[in-house]
Amino acid sequence: MNDYAKMLPALLSGDALVDALKDIPEYDASVTGQDTAVRLMKLSDIYKIYLPSQMTVEIYNKLYMATVMSLQKKGTKLAVRQQNITFHAIQGNGYRGIIGGSDSFTVIGTSGIGKSSAIERAISLISGNGILETAQPYSRIIPCMVVQCPYDCSPKGMLLEILRIVDMNLGTTYYQKSQRAGVTTDLLIGTVAQVSLNHIGLLIIDEIQHVAGHKNGRTLVGMLTQLINCSGISVCMVGVPESIPFFEQAMQLARRSVGLKYGALPYDGYFRKFVGLLFQYQYVKNRTELSDGILEWLYEHSGGIISIVVSLVYDAQEIAIFSGREILDVEALNEAYVKRLALLHDFVSPSVRRNQKLPQKKSKPVEIASKEGIKVSSDYLSIPEVVQKAKNQSVDVVSLLRDYVSVTEVSI
Repeated sequence: MNDYAKMLPALLSGDALVDALKDIPEYDASVTGQDTAVRLMKLSDIYKIYLPSQMTVEIYNKLYMATVMSLQKKGTKLAVRQQNITFHAIQGNGYRGIIGGSDSFTVIGTSGIGKSSAIERAISLISGNGILETAQPYSRIIPCMVVQCPYDCSPKGMLLEILRIVDMNLGTTYYQKSQRAGVTTDLLIGTVAQVSLNHIGLLIIDEIQHVAGHKNGRTLVGMLTQLINCSGISVCMVGVPESIPFFEQAMQLARRSVGLKYGALPYDGYFRKFVGLLFQYQYVKNRTELSDGILEWLYEHSGGIISIVVSLVYDAQEIAIFSGREILDVEALNEAYVKRLALLHDFVSPSVRRNQKLPQKKSKPVEIASKEGIKVSSDYLSIPEVVQKAKNQSVDVVSLLRDYVSVTEVSI
């Protein structure tokens, strides 16, 4: 028996892990003096920047341990017995899982926060050279493999996709053989269970939110459960929060959704550090120093979604270069937000920032002229009346409004 888990690269932690995960492209300030075409080409380096967050570290650790748990079952006596049982099941004797499945888990997070990038970076460290290979007995294993959840939640489509990606990585012909006439979903489950037991460590299913609201959603998750029990592999399901209500419907579904959950970034040290790194990659002729005002503007207009921050900085520089303004300032960023991110305005709106809290003031009794010309006292004053009073007294209307209503200013 081979201990396949020992063939993985060592588990990293601390600064060594952060250094291995991050990707900081080289920046040459002299590029700003070159022509437009060169600067625009170099501007795309912004999309290559990757600065690990706490989410990245947690995802790496979770994927690594799930891969180890899966690999430790391969080559054991129990795994051989499971292969024999599954083979007989394909002949029509019924499936029975004896190897036991590693618990499936989810990585759920808001779209655009970097889940896929974090998973990709983690896989690159876990997989090392890509394929684990042994001579005696001869075997080849993919440590981590990613497939997309079919948009129609077809169990057969998912099973065929798993075989196709295995063939693409190992040069096998499982997919082609499974295309023959008469192959049912039940037969495919047995085939994929055998292939997974022999060749797959961790199976990662992306876009799992497709199961939510689809009539085949429960069927697909049930098929995955059977696949886990008959192969012993770990399964990670990745999606957005829209999938949570689906998994909350029943206990057997909720068990499959235990895992990691992330929302938009808070306005914290990591956000400021990431934006500071982005602002080092300026390809306009007039350099702008990052200020607290720009930081707050970017957070308010991105909602803490990291992909939107990157798009804003990229598009603002592109617009500034094309227009000849050649500066990355709030005006350029706002133009990018209005012109390039218009479709996102309904999803990411500038946040409302309340000014420093002032002592609550009680409404002042106000004398209002009635139709009969008699002065009456009232605690209410409409906005037009406040405006008129401000004009009569030559005072600032906002200051006067605060005496009667709660005033909230919106940053733009």
